[in-house]
Amino acid sequence: MGEYLKHFWNLRFQELKSTLEVNHFEVHITSGKEEAKELVLGRLIPQASPKSISWGGSVTFIDSGLYDDLKHRKDMEVLDTFDPQIRADEKYELRRRALLVDLFITGTNAVTDTGKLVNLDMIGNRVGALTFGPREVIVLIGRNKIISDVDEALMRIKNYVAPANVARLKKKNPCAKTGYCEECQSLERICNSWTITENRFPGDELKSCSLTRIWDFESDRLNARSMEAKPLHTAT
Repeated sequence: MGEYLKHFWNLRFQELKSTLEVNHFEVHITSGKEEAKELVLGRLIPQASPKSISWGGSVTFIDSGLYDDLKHRKDMEVLDTFDPQIRADEKYELRRRALLVDLFITGTNAVTDTGKLVNLDMIGNRVGALTFGPREVIVLIGRNKIISDVDEALMRIKNYVAPANVARLKKKNPCAKTGYCEECQSLERICNSWTITENRFPGDELKSCSLTRIWDFESDRLNARSMEAKPLHTAT
């Protein structure tokens, strides 16, 4: 069965790669975490030759080992917005400065079969960097992020990604208890700014839109299609 699944995902990746390339993204496929890390460290960063680097919230970035490696780099200015030792006001200023680094690394909440990146952010620094600012952006995408369309992406993000991140971050929002979006007005709400990146504007020497890197993480993660999703609340 493993070979059949591998064949299935190879087909999906190649089709998605072609779609993203039509949308002017640069795409690389790797077979797992180590190969993805080698791609970023051994090829993409040397090509970019950044003098400064930072990153946005991404479990993929941490799990791949890239964060542990890059936070100690001495050959470029590192704006480590994940550093638990810095004060909240210092972290806020680092996030502002990170919008103008040479290289920004982040993940995406979802990528559709039509090549759209769909993201929901708490503060807006991650989606801001995806849209404009850094000279180059590397987006790390695991196979669990592949979704059929924008509607499914919105549902997955609201009713799986956000509650899971609330639990990971140990926040006290209602979805931490119910597992579903409750459209709360909590002061710790992480669902504030949406972006849908449909295309990368070509020809911009600053490459202000994201360069997408996609790979298959060998993991069995929950997919939104297997969920009995609770309908989103709507205003009346």
